[in-house]
Amino acid sequence: MTSIQSRHIDNVYAIATRAAPAEAPASLVHQSWARCVRDHGLDPSKPTPARILPAADVRAHQQQLEHFLRTARAGMEDMYRRVADLGYMVLLTDAEGITVDYIGHPAWDDQLRKAGLYLGADWNEAHAGTCGVGTCLVERAPMTCHQTEHFDATHIALTCTTAPLFDHGGKLTAILDVSALHSPEAKESQHLVRHLVAIYARMIEDADFLRHFRGHWILRLGRAHGLVEVAGEAMLAFDEGGTIVGANGGARQAFGSHDGAGPAGLVGCAVAELLHMPMEAVWCLGHGALPFAQMLQLPNGEYEASLLAPRVRRPAAPATSAARPTDRLPPLEHIAGEDPVMRKLLAQARRLVDRGIHVLIEGETGSGKEVLARALHGASQRAAMPFVAVNCASIPESLIESELFGYTPGSFTGGRSKGMKGLIAQADRGTLFLDEIGDMPLSLQTRLLRVLAEGEVLPLGGESPQRVDLAVIAATHRRLPALVADGRFREDLYFRLCGAVLQLPPLRARQDRRHLVETLFHEEAASMGSRARLSEAAMQRLLAHGWPGNLRELRNVLRRALALCAGDRVDVDELQLPALAADAPHAAPTQAAPGAGPDAMQLVELLRRHRWHVAKAAAELGVCRATVYRHMKRHAIVPPSRL
Repeated sequence: MTSIQSRHIDNVYAIATRAAPAEAPASLVHQSWARCVRDHGLDPSKPTPARILPAADVRAHQQQLEHFLRTARAGMEDMYRRVADLGYMVLLTDAEGITVDYIGHPAWDDQLRKAGLYLGADWNEAHAGTCGVGTCLVERAPMTCHQTEHFDATHIALTCTTAPLFDHGGKLTAILDVSALHSPEAKESQHLVRHLVAIYARMIEDADFLRHFRGHWILRLGRAHGLVEVAGEAMLAFDEGGTIVGANGGARQAFGSHDGAGPAGLVGCAVAELLHMPMEAVWCLGHGALPFAQMLQLPNGEYEASLLAPRVRRPAAPATSAARPTDRLPPLEHIAGEDPVMRKLLAQARRLVDRGIHVLIEGETGSGKEVLARALHGASQRAAMPFVAVNCASIPESLIESELFGYTPGSFTGGRSKGMKGLIAQADRGTLFLDEIGDMPLSLQTRLLRVLAEGEVLPLGGESPQRVDLAVIAATHRRLPALVADGRFREDLYFRLCGAVLQLPPLRARQDRRHLVETLFHEEAASMGSRARLSEAAMQRLLAHGWPGNLRELRNVLRRALALCAGDRVDVDELQLPALAADAPHAAPTQAAPGAGPDAMQLVELLRRHRWHVAKAAAELGVCRATVYRHMKRHAIVPPSRL
């Protein structure tokens, strides 16, 4: 033992055993020395050799951090490249102080192992005494334990700089450590290293946060204006309903909740309420199109905001009629606006969630039936499971049976060699949305009735049925009782589907049309990267329109107007609204005739403009193709190709 080590032992023992003056609290290092003697029974005169765990025990510790280790390794390698030439090595321990990964120069392997800077080394304060890792586990903050600050005399040549890493729930997960076998005597020489370790610890934390919540929306907040996309300090993960499901350390600090308290004060909160803005404005943060929504004033300063869309989607059916992966699941409370009828309807809908009741949504084309269905799914306990939408009117009758029920290999000529899982089976444990249920062929209604009654689906060519657990929501713009009376819809299926009926009002009957126009305009402007505003004259023209295509037509009109707008304001000219028979300017919109559409001349002109492409004409009107065909039949319009 050297004289330096002897003096160190005497110094540690003297400070660790003396009573601290009441007026001067001990330093973190001296507090740790006292813990080592008082609580852990360590003797500074008896240096302890490095404790290296057997390989099997190390693997057990590594397995508990399997996904985290992959993320951390990338950060460790990048940091090591920056410090290797200065004589440093990098190691990572778990929350028990066991080294689960390390990177060091191969030429120093023996020295690193002897010093305990090695895979499997135990750096818990109870064994190793005061050290970078062990004391950081106690203090939960970045620190440097430099040379003679170590408890054990065999460690006094080392310098160790550490930072804690917390998981998405605020739980201490690991310690990141940069150490050197030899270093300058002054502790200040490690100042920049300490900042570097803290930065990389946050980078690893954030990378793990992004990985864990890759299927959720993530709001990134940063005080370095213009750099939030690459250097966001605070992150909030929230679901499609706007409920916060995770917060990183930066977010807990930004909103006044510190690491020690965990994220409990944020998880479960509505992100819109936390930010004091409507949810529609939160969605717009993802596009940077609303300058007034980009800067947020938080308790500890002003932040720039950016919204990151989910990178992994919930399972969805791949068929043309299945749930589109870009659709959001809107929260129930954000689709009602201020209309009293919608408020009442949404209050009823909320009480139906998770009650095992099939729901039938009635409403005109484009009135928001699928939006309501998705909101019901998003508010339920099935929100994390598939939402599979099936448009019974858009799938050819010859294919709808195989699309819905699937088929086994070799069931029919032209089928996939491995068979196909039907849309009903794909919705297992989730929600099956049957849009335009009134257009389902009678032959399939019988099979659907069996699925609803027995909870089983039998694919074409199959011999044994498959159990399915479904929440079923059906929707129609037709009067099903009339179809039942005409023999075109099974009465028993009707009563099975209409456990509860929700009647959506048409857009012309809603009292919150101005709010809806403003909301959809902001959404479309954001999605197109436009900063244009809507003039009051254009607003009045929109409010006076009859909207036979309802919300779908409104959204298409706004999208077209924004595309045509060359300046910073959308005016009446950009709206290009067709003079529909349902229009009644300056009159009560509720007096418009239900289902009214363009007159014969307007429809012919529209079809000619689109070269008789019905789908494009329907898109401009904001209605489905079936509606255009009905208008053509009513006006006896025949395409030139059929003359």
